[in-house]
Amino acid sequence: MNFDLEPEHELIRDTVRQFALEKVAPVAEELDREQRFPYELVAELAGLGLMGMTIPEEYGGAGADTLSYAIVVEELTRIDSSVAITLAAHHSLGTLPIWYFGSEEQKREWLPELASGRKLAAFGLTEPDAGSDAGATRTTARLDGGEWVIDGSKIFITNAGTDITACVTITAVTGEGEISNLVVPNGTPGYVISDPMHKLGWHASDTRELSFQGARVPEGNLLGPRGAGFHQFMRILDGGRISVAAMGVGLAQGCYDLAVAYAKERKQFGKPISKFQAVQAKLVDMATELELARALVWKAAWEKDQGRPFAKTAAMAKLYSGELSHRAANWALQIHGGYGFMNEYAISRLYRDQKILEIGEGTNEVQRMVIAKHLGL
Repeated sequence: MNFDLEPEHELIRDTVRQFALEKVAPVAEELDREQRFPYELVAELAGLGLMGMTIPEEYGGAGADTLSYAIVVEELTRIDSSVAITLAAHHSLGTLPIWYFGSEEQKREWLPELASGRKLAAFGLTEPDAGSDAGATRTTARLDGGEWVIDGSKIFITNAGTDITACVTITAVTGEGEISNLVVPNGTPGYVISDPMHKLGWHASDTRELSFQGARVPEGNLLGPRGAGFHQFMRILDGGRISVAAMGVGLAQGCYDLAVAYAKERKQFGKPISKFQAVQAKLVDMATELELARALVWKAAWEKDQGRPFAKTAAMAKLYSGELSHRAANWALQIHGGYGFMNEYAISRLYRDQKILEIGEGTNEVQRMVIAKHLGL
């Protein structure tokens, strides 16, 4: 059993780590304060081939594996969650449904722009009354003269309203007990995108409420077989949990990095606070749990790359890393003391950004339900 990364994985890690430190870190606080979408950083990530990295090269992607993708998401989140979720939601939720379930014609139409990062895609699943109970979708789509007529709403949708957003893939009831997926281009008449939603964290990411009022799209915008929508988005969520789990590891690592640096420079009672056992214990626990969480994430990514069942491991990784990020953010802010409560210190931003990792892509409670099912309970 070899836990060493392959040289190409090390190169990806080092490249993205340098990018995050040199390009993202200097502007992260400003983007957060101004709640400004990071268009320039997205363009640079696209230039590095990271916005559609697991999509095959023939469709504009980089043809990378899932482990590479997980490493990229971790390294970005280590510095800034808003940039990381912009990439992750576009890739895992927005682009992969078209790659997995689209016809050849749909792939040729959408993937080159999306995989290259020139355009962004969103995924519309959550509704005001359908979150954890995703099967309770109320948005409807009916056929009329060769077009789907869509009515309903979605909420908390990432990347739906940027200047470079191309489309959203939504779930809709298309018949009795039947849920299907449809691609809705931005600019479709009857498709209304709200102003940006105001959030506790992820201030520089784009989050919107979507409304469909008789919005019409061609019949050919159906993604995959009619009625297969539920199984399709469950597959998307399984894979998406790997990226959110990688975000949990990245945020916890970022908290640890900040806490160690601060503990070594902050002096009390004549010596750095890193010399006190109470502080050391928190840092030791963070370091230990980071090893555990990263191993789970990498195992889930490896299983997916090997074509093996990975849903249970992905759910475990998402659950564990999300709860670790909670503990790490809390401990790291505590080590910073009163300074950690000030917005001038990066730990305050990481602390705010953390909580959604226990909610998005399935709450902790839902993850436990998923894992229990896999355990035969």
